Amino acid sequence: MPKSDRYPDSPVRRQRRRRTHQRIDSYGEAALRTRERDERGPLPPSPSKTRAQRAARRESREATRYSNSNSTQLSSDQLAKLDRINRKLGWEEYDGISQRPGQDQGEDRTQAELGEEDQRRIYRQQRRPSDRRYDSGRNHISQPPAENRFGDYRTAKTSEDFRPYDHNHDFQPRDYRRSSGQPMLERNSAYDNEKVLYLHNQRNRHGHTARHHDEEAKRRRSVWMIRIGLIVLLLVLIVAVPAAVVVSKKHKKSTDPTNTNIHGVSPSSIPKWAQGGYLDPFDWYDTTDFNLTFTNATVGGLYVMGLNSSWNDNTRANDNVPPLSEKWNYGTLPYRGVNLGGWLSIEPFITPSLFSSFDSSAGVVDEWTLSKTLGPTKARETIEKHYSAWVQESTFAEIQAAGFDHVRIPFSYWAVTTYEGDPYVPMISWRYLLRGIEWARKYGLRINLDLHGAPGSQNGWNHSGHQGLIGWLNGTDGDLNAQRTIDVHKQLSTFFSQPRYQNIITMYGLVNEPRMDALPHQKVLNWSANASAAIRASGYDNLIIIGDGFLGLQNWHGLLPGIEGLVLDAHQYLIFDTSLLGMTHEDKLIFSCRGWAQQTTQSVNKASGFGPTMFGEWSQADTDCTQYLNDVGVGSRWQGTLNEPNTPGGSSSGVVLTPSCPTHNNPPCSCAQANADPSTYSAAYKQWLLMFAESQMDSFELGWGWFYWTWETESAAQWSYKDGLAAGILPKLAYERSWNCNMSIPAYGSDVLPETY
Repeated sequence: MPKSDRYPDSPVRRQRRRRTHQRIDSYGEAALRTRERDERGPLPPSPSKTRAQRAARRESREATRYSNSNSTQLSSDQLAKLDRINRKLGWEEYDGISQRPGQDQGEDRTQAELGEEDQRRIYRQQRRPSDRRYDSGRNHISQPPAENRFGDYRTAKTSEDFRPYDHNHDFQPRDYRRSSGQPMLERNSAYDNEKVLYLHNQRNRHGHTARHHDEEAKRRRSVWMIRIGLIVLLLVLIVAVPAAVVVSKKHKKSTDPTNTNIHGVSPSSIPKWAQGGYLDPFDWYDTTDFNLTFTNATVGGLYVMGLNSSWNDNTRANDNVPPLSEKWNYGTLPYRGVNLGGWLSIEPFITPSLFSSFDSSAGVVDEWTLSKTLGPTKARETIEKHYSAWVQESTFAEIQAAGFDHVRIPFSYWAVTTYEGDPYVPMISWRYLLRGIEWARKYGLRINLDLHGAPGSQNGWNHSGHQGLIGWLNGTDGDLNAQRTIDVHKQLSTFFSQPRYQNIITMYGLVNEPRMDALPHQKVLNWSANASAAIRASGYDNLIIIGDGFLGLQNWHGLLPGIEGLVLDAHQYLIFDTSLLGMTHEDKLIFSCRGWAQQTTQSVNKASGFGPTMFGEWSQADTDCTQYLNDVGVGSRWQGTLNEPNTPGGSSSGVVLTPSCPTHNNPPCSCAQANADPSTYSAAYKQWLLMFAESQMDSFELGWGWFYWTWETESAAQWSYKDGLAAGILPKLAYERSWNCNMSIPAYGSDVLPETY
């Protein structure tokens, strides 16, 4: 490409435009072609000329030089030669006017006697290569003077609608004069008019005139702008809707942490061998409230990096309970707590945004498949951001303000270690667990540590980390995973036997919900005894919590005698048992007040039950309609769409294809109301939900105490104490209630509260 073409404002380019303008503008072609160029936009560079075309150009230049010196006469051979050249150059398309009969091409004639065909040929032969290059789109031709925009061109024999161009450019007027050696053609001559008409007809052949072309171009531009706008809007929605789901109302606090405390730390204070690893705070996503002084000290093989050396146990949760520095009289003073579910052990129904972006064919249903699908780097980034955002200091402040005095923190074994083949993010949750304990200390909240996921999975459900087969005390690696779990407990119990944790870690769970309906009972009991002994040997002397394994409280009488400080943990839900799920609203209140109260008093008495009994999970949900509650992509018992086995509770097969709502689908049952925003609930339904929660609190406080499941969810309001509190369907203070089971139960007929929702 010539430099003058690359730089359109160069002096060479301007000079070329002036010369070309003088040669062509008298025929109106510059205006026409400029108009066409502006309408169609810039053209791509023309392909390189063929050898024949280059030869034709040379012949044309020779003919032009000859005609300049002999402009009055051309022989027939020369004209024939010029015709051949013209055809090579593609000029046949304009030969639309026939030669006047009787005219001899070889005859000497004056310019006045020249025919239109001869004039056209003379004009062609005198065109320089630079003139013809215009047709390839490579040369820029300047606009004609503003004063002649319409005068001459619109007097041509064309449609009134034809306008060569209509641009708001200012040009200096100048005379139309011929180039040196070029015969001048009269304006409005047959050739001039034919040229204009030809271009005009070419436009009309495609269905529009110049003015129509303008309007059509504007219309097309408008259509394209609308299309582009719609595409942009669609892209915004595609990005924003999943982002809104991921962010959701619970992720309003998920902005990146400020990490201002790291500004005073020198990177050189981190040894080279530790840089980029777990002990390097410059590699942490969140450094808020961590001690960033480097240390590689461990207790029980677990790092203390991030902990401050001092603490204060003088705080209390509220005026009804003792400060942390004083002993809690368990068994006499009931405790009221809440779970931090879905935080360090991820559960799909609590944070569905972590799972909903995947196609069902990806099979992302638990933390194992989530981590494996994301890969190590992306899994760490995604999950650590979740750790940082889901629970912050404000979480513990809100829990204290709601009247709670205990917090149950579920976590999984990969906070301590991982094994070959594990896709989990290793150890990162350990740091967040320790920080969470310190925040709880600040607000006087005692901690129940809950090992929610054991090596191999103790129940095969997604909240254990790995959905599917039970590999704990079962299968090829069952015994290996059992020993691994005890080894994890040895490390944990050694660490939490330090003086700084004696007042705050008052409960220590062996394993959450071991599925004893699918495991040999005695094997689970033997393991529990061995694990308890290992924990005691490590120096931990507070309460040890053992899950009831879904055996039923009445079946624990006389089991595991002689283990001091062992407390039985039952998780009471109506919704996973189809016989209880199908009760009416009134019957559910009666069962909650009488049935669970009877079970509690029986269990807490060693003469008729296990003895010390607590309730580590329950909720006010009265259906199993919540998305992903039973499993990712699985339906509900309520509507009879539970189509996957091995889901928690319910039938032994896990498949429930008959609606279990009180009407048994006559009239039809729906999950719409149960899954709706609480602000849309009827007054009767809100009152019932509040009473249902208070009845359970009343019954469970006949035992040692309770923990609500859970503090916060992304969208499941009936499982979120925080949302229920805001909606007025849970007590403002956990220790103050407006209703108890000693009061009368209202009659909730179907006319007051529909049983189908």
